[in-house]
Amino acid sequence: MSEETWVIISFLIFMFLFAGVGIASIRVKKDTTDDYLVAGRGMHPALAALSAVSTWNSGYMFIGFIGFMWMMGYSAIWISIISTIGQLVAWIWLYKYIQKEGNERNIRSLSSLVANVKGAPEAKMAAICSVAFLLIYAGAQLSSGGKALFAMLDWAEWVGILIGFVLVVAYCYAGGIRASIWTDAAQSCVMIVGSTLLCYVALSEVGWFSGLHTSLKSIDPALTSVTPPGLEFGFSMWVFAFFLGGLGVAGQPQVVSRIMTLESEEDRKQACLWFFVWQTPFLILMIIIGLASRVIFPESNNFDPELALPMLAMDVLGPFWVGLILASIFAATMSTADSQVLACTAAITDDVFPEWSTDHKKTKITTIVMAYVATCLSLGAYFSGNNSVFSLVVLAVYGLGGMFIPLILVRMSGYKPSSQHSIMMMTAALVAVIFWRVKGYNVHIFESVPGMGAAFIVHFILILNENKDHWLEKLPEKSVTAGFMVGILVLIIPVEYYYANNAPTSMSSSTPDSDSIWNLTVEFEPHFEEQIIDISDGTTESFNFDIPADAVGVSFMLNYSESNEGGIGSQCDDVESSYDDTNVPSEFRVMWNLQNITGQNCGENMLGGIATWSGFVQTNTYENHQITIAELTVEKDAGEIIFDVTVDVNRATPLNGDGGEEITLMMRYNTLVSYDLTEVE
Repeated sequence: MSEETWVIISFLIFMFLFAGVGIASIRVKKDTTDDYLVAGRGMHPALAALSAVSTWNSGYMFIGFIGFMWMMGYSAIWISIISTIGQLVAWIWLYKYIQKEGNERNIRSLSSLVANVKGAPEAKMAAICSVAFLLIYAGAQLSSGGKALFAMLDWAEWVGILIGFVLVVAYCYAGGIRASIWTDAAQSCVMIVGSTLLCYVALSEVGWFSGLHTSLKSIDPALTSVTPPGLEFGFSMWVFAFFLGGLGVAGQPQVVSRIMTLESEEDRKQACLWFFVWQTPFLILMIIIGLASRVIFPESNNFDPELALPMLAMDVLGPFWVGLILASIFAATMSTADSQVLACTAAITDDVFPEWSTDHKKTKITTIVMAYVATCLSLGAYFSGNNSVFSLVVLAVYGLGGMFIPLILVRMSGYKPSSQHSIMMMTAALVAVIFWRVKGYNVHIFESVPGMGAAFIVHFILILNENKDHWLEKLPEKSVTAGFMVGILVLIIPVEYYYANNAPTSMSSSTPDSDSIWNLTVEFEPHFEEQIIDISDGTTESFNFDIPADAVGVSFMLNYSESNEGGIGSQCDDVESSYDDTNVPSEFRVMWNLQNITGQNCGENMLGGIATWSGFVQTNTYENHQITIAELTVEKDAGEIIFDVTVDVNRATPLNGDGGEEITLMMRYNTLVSYDLTEVE
């Protein structure tokens, strides 16, 4: 059997294993909405924790984070360290409040938690916004699965997206959150095993840690710097955004739903321990794999960094283990997607339409609808070319965190904001996150800082206007606040001084913002080949043209005139052409009106052509130009195209003589000489 067959067999073995675990949950499920959405609040801490690891990391860790490590090098390590600290604070502090409120108020969704009562206006807004972000997030997970199948099996990405949709619906519909958690736990085990194996083999390939460091430095010295270049808002704010991102795990409905399945405070503490014992080594493995993939796959114009891990697995592992890695990636993306679909279901049924909260049938129908919408978003992103997993996940995570974390902190402090107050805070966070992304400032600081900052600014403005003295009294004394600010400055000033004097000025290997505007100029060299054949009346001759491997565009022209007719006057002959492109390389995916002709067509007849590229606008986005460059530089084999031409003579008078026609068929093809890509200032 071929290696690809073994990969598919291995992949299917593990996928059937995960599906079997999910289906097994049907044996213990109860046909109630409460069991469907929070597993009756009786989940084992270890299962809930492993599910949280799988759900939180998912396709983002395998695809998006690896791509981020590939591009940034050592400086990307901060996102793991600082966000882990933020997550620890969330588990110890915020989750304690969330679990307590969930149990006391019988809450099943995060949108209900930030409202005074279920179905309140602020709960409806929170539910609608969280559904929007979660569907984007779920779509990104389906895109991750599609990318993995494309890289490792060369299946179209949309095929992986549709397979993911079927799997998500299958075990979500069957067992609800219990099926999701059980499969997540199994997936976490496979993820850690596969990652350990891949890390070991990848390190041996690059010469272990010393070889890894030396190779990264030779590719680009900036890759071995612990600080990235070009942070307009400083290093401290860049790092602080990661902390808020980690804290924002408490604002992710798909993760919070795992906490709501726990029964007691002791269960939460045990789950916290399980979570970090499992996630910390997984993060370390992913960091090493991301760095090693940069050495094994140096930069090229048409390389997608988000495919680094699956391509690395194919490069260094045997087919069975490649199937395991593929199953790990695909299952991880599904574990998050199903969790997000269920979180959307809870938000819709508990807050948008609270009358559905006890209707088990409508709850399940909502699940199917949410999965369908997420799939449509993923397919739309794929066909439009905007399917960066890292970018989509960051937007969703920080959008949700900006909405929910400030409200949770305010409610934890004892203040119960009104519906208007809560809505204004959420609106401010959403506007700030979207504005930050549209302006492109997220390159320097992720959206968590402006999102949460805007929400808190609105909160304090409203508090001062409402004159809530009893709440303001809980704030620290001015002297304490001043001392705290001085302490922060004492930390920030030396850090920023170090950054200003030691950070690399640029990263030669960094990828520009996909929406930045660039000019592309291309130089081609034209080549011509001509064949002339005398074709007798009623016969067919073949013109065979070899297409060179370096051709990027080929066009054809057929020319003839009534030259062979003798007698009184002349009449144009009938000429029919038929092309055979069976042996044309598949990389020539663009048809320039390639056509056949028939009839009396004396003179020049354009037969159209073929190309690897569809043309370009000189001034366009960096992302679109990269697509064009990839099409122009694609590697391919030489090919052949055949034109069969038939001549049927026509005579001006019956006495004229006409034995046939001289047919000229010309091929023009262009080869790429050079291209130049410059940014528009």
